[in-house]
Amino acid sequence: MTRRPGAADITVVVPARDDAAHLARCLDALARQSHPPFEVVVVDNASTDTTAEVARAAGARVVHEDRVGIPAAASRGYDAVEGGIIARCDADSLPPGDWLARIASVFDADPTLSAVTGAGTFYDLPPVRGHLARVFYMRGYFWGMRAAVANVPLWGSNMALRVSAWHGVRHLVHRDDPQVHDDTDLSFQLGSSARVRYDRALTVGVSGRTFQSPASLARRFRWARRTLEVNWAVSPPWERWTHRMLDPAPDRG
Repeated sequence: MTRRPGAADITVVVPARDDAAHLARCLDALARQSHPPFEVVVVDNASTDTTAEVARAAGARVVHEDRVGIPAAASRGYDAVEGGIIARCDADSLPPGDWLARIASVFDADPTLSAVTGAGTFYDLPPVRGHLARVFYMRGYFWGMRAAVANVPLWGSNMALRVSAWHGVRHLVHRDDPQVHDDTDLSFQLGSSARVRYDRALTVGVSGRTFQSPASLARRFRWARRTLEVNWAVSPPWERWTHRMLDPAPDRG
């Protein structure tokens, strides 16, 4: 009989599409965690390369999502987790050896916490470009989207949430719209009153391929605009901040 994850167990979800080389390094980093995961779930998002084979060879469970797009793939992965805590990274993430231990300690210290997130460093950019990307892109994302969401925004390359929190909003996320940022969209659905923490000590390495071309960076900004449009149409920022300020919940991260 297969054991179901307990409340403190961490399952890592990694959406991937045609990214076998990066995925192999990510799975190797996950295999060297000081706090081993309950399971690693790789979502094969209609790949045409050896993504699924690489995942199985590393001992991961592979689930398939034929609808192309990170929102559909990430949601499919979260749905596959039966309990405990979901840790999410991307195929090009390189989590340090204490990544899951840090996540476990954060949730253990706060039973009311819905989710936690952190930043990243760009391991394949030259030092100066990497620093600029971290300062302007990474900090810009967290500060800008915090104002938009009225809460701490999740960053998909480095985040974790309770399965119970996912179950509360999985019917709300725009999983069929490939033009939204799935992590920001999930942040919107969790709402301004959810306890979400930004942890400065929770970091991962990530690829800087977003900055390889103006077209790639422009696509990210188009996705951001689309995410804001669909969510602000339901609840604009001034309503979200009013709700947050009037909510009697304790201080959030």
